[in-house]
Amino acid sequence: MIVEMRTGAGKDEVDVVLAKVKSLGLEVQMNYGTNKTIIAVLGSNTGQLPTDILAVLPGVENVTRIMKPYKLASRGFKQEDSLVNIDGVVIGDKRVVIMAGPCAVESRQQLTEATAAVKEAGATVLRGGAFKPRTSPFSFQGMEKSGLELLAEAKKKFNLPVITEVVDPHDVPLVAGYADILQVGSRNMQNFSLLMAVGRSQHPVLLKRGFSATVTEWLTAADYILAEGNNRVILCERGIRTFENSVRFSVDISSIPVVKKSSHLPVVLDPSHAAGHYSLVPAIARAAIAAGADGLLLEVHPNPKEALVDGLQSLTPAAFTRLMAELKPIAEVIGRYI
Repeated sequence: MIVEMRTGAGKDEVDVVLAKVKSLGLEVQMNYGTNKTIIAVLGSNTGQLPTDILAVLPGVENVTRIMKPYKLASRGFKQEDSLVNIDGVVIGDKRVVIMAGPCAVESRQQLTEATAAVKEAGATVLRGGAFKPRTSPFSFQGMEKSGLELLAEAKKKFNLPVITEVVDPHDVPLVAGYADILQVGSRNMQNFSLLMAVGRSQHPVLLKRGFSATVTEWLTAADYILAEGNNRVILCERGIRTFENSVRFSVDISSIPVVKKSSHLPVVLDPSHAAGHYSLVPAIARAAIAAGADGLLLEVHPNPKEALVDGLQSLTPAAFTRLMAELKPIAEVIGRYI
C-alpha cells in the first residue's frame, strides 16, 4: 500500500509512520518528492491490513492500495518521471538518448572504428557486448574480461559512457567496474538473483523485456531492482515472440505509451534485436521516437559481413549516420531533441 504524507509533514510525523510499519513486520521504500513524501509499504500480507491503521497517524493525508503486482515501478508510488543521469547523459528527459555500437566486442580495431563512427554521428552512449549469452553453447560467447577492458579503453578515448550486459550475479562487481550501465538481457528478465545483485550494485541498470513477458511481468521484474534501493532503472522494449514469423520478434510499440502511463521509469527501444534485419531497423527506430521512447539501443558494426554476432541486424556506420539525420526532425515534432 502507499502512504501519502501531507504537504509539509515533518520528519517526526514520517518517523511515526515508519515505526508503525516496522512494528507490523513490513518493509518500506521512500520517495521524497518535491512537495511531499510518499511511503511504499511492502510485504506479503499488506492486503490483509486495514488502511485505517496508518491513515489515523498524524501527518498522513491518504493511504491507498496498489492493486497491480508491481509497486515501486508504478505511478502510484512516484508521479513524476524518473531521470537516470549517467555522467551528464540524462535518460528520461527531453533529450532522446542514442546508445549505439557493436553487438559484441570482437577486437580493439573493430570497437575503435565503431565507437568513432557512432560518436561522430551523434550517439551519446557506447554499447558493446563482452559477455554474450547465446542460444547455442557453440556460438561465440564474447571476449568477457578482455572485452570489458577494450570497452574501458574506448570510453576513455572517446569520452562516452558504456553499456554492456551482465549475465551472472557473481560477475556484477566485475562488470560494474568497467561499465556505466549494466544491461540485463531478455533471457534474464526473471533471473531474480541477478536482478537483486544489480540492484545492490547501485549502478544504473537497463532491464530488457523478456520475449514472452507481459508489460506487467516486466514492471514487476523492475521492482526487484528497485526494492534493493536502486532507483536508476531504465526499461528496454526489444520485441516479443508472437505467431508472426516475417520478423525476428514483433515490436510492441504500444508498450511505450503503456509504460509511460503506468510507470515513472524511462523506457528505450532496441530495434536491432526486434527486427533481425538491418533493412527494418530504421523504420522501427523512427516509430519508437514518435511513440515517445526516451532512447534507442542500436547495433552498429564497421563491417557487418564479418561480424561474429548478429551481423544481419547491424547497421553500417553510413546507415547509422543516415538514420540519425532522419530521427532528429521526428524528435523535434514531439518537443524533444537528439
